[in-house]
Amino acid sequence: MSSPVKPTQQHGVLVLDKPSGPTSTACLNDIKYQLGQKKIGHAGTLDPLAQGVLVVLLGRATKVATFLHDDKVYLAGMRLGLTTDTYDIQGTVTGEFSWQSVTEGDVLRELAAANGRQMQEVPAYSAAKHQGKPLYELARRGMMTPVKTKEVEISDAQIVSMDLPSVQFRIRVSSGAYVRSLVHSLGQRLTCGAVMTTLVREYSRPFRLDQAHGLAEVLAEPARLPERVLPLEAALADWPRVRFGAEDAAKVARGMRLDAAGAAPGDKALLLGPAGEPLAAAEAVATDGAMRWAILRGLG
Repeated sequence: MSSPVKPTQQHGVLVLDKPSGPTSTACLNDIKYQLGQKKIGHAGTLDPLAQGVLVVLLGRATKVATFLHDDKVYLAGMRLGLTTDTYDIQGTVTGEFSWQSVTEGDVLRELAAANGRQMQEVPAYSAAKHQGKPLYELARRGMMTPVKTKEVEISDAQIVSMDLPSVQFRIRVSSGAYVRSLVHSLGQRLTCGAVMTTLVREYSRPFRLDQAHGLAEVLAEPARLPERVLPLEAALADWPRVRFGAEDAAKVARGMRLDAAGAAPGDKALLLGPAGEPLAAAEAVATDGAMRWAILRGLG
């Protein structure tokens, strides 16, 4: 029996519902090798424990990855009274503490206090790098990992359900924020410790979980991959479109700066060709007394 024919290289966005268990890299490798998608990337990984929206970029869409690090929404579960080295339930237990003195009001207060811009500690077990090496590699070898922090923004934190010591909450975070670090810090402020038990990414701008396809179904039906891939421009859904005729489109392809009348400095736009095909991601800049579109990345 012959193997199913692999789809040709696609150029667009596959919104994947990543299952809990495998790494994001493993999911991408399955698509890469089983479906013949040699040029593949993503717009933000998920931990193995986590599931939900993983934005997979195929072909020319990999060129827009740098523009997709926006806000994300998570549904998270945590358990009080426990700490681990990874800040989640899959790590090695480092402490068990009494949580019975913690009230629901305490949890509500501390979660509300988590809103805003803040410096967040990067978990030792993470893909953040130190001297070119991922921190998790150093941690797994028992080596000392440097304490790294990053500025993040947290908003819309709200309790979904609470049956202490278990709590479920929904939260919106800026790109690069670690929900398990937030859980760990909540546990510290509640003086009883806490670990993340579940995590579902419900939204990764501009894509929602109800748009996502399960990994198993994607792999099981190679012939349907093209219909599941959104066009490249869907990744920049909130960017204004500027369409050019054939002559100006050729200039864009050569990197020339075209007139951006009406735009303000710093405005971004997706430049399109005469048939609506994406040509480039661009930013308005003042040049010789006029506003022009400077090419940030060619997309042809």
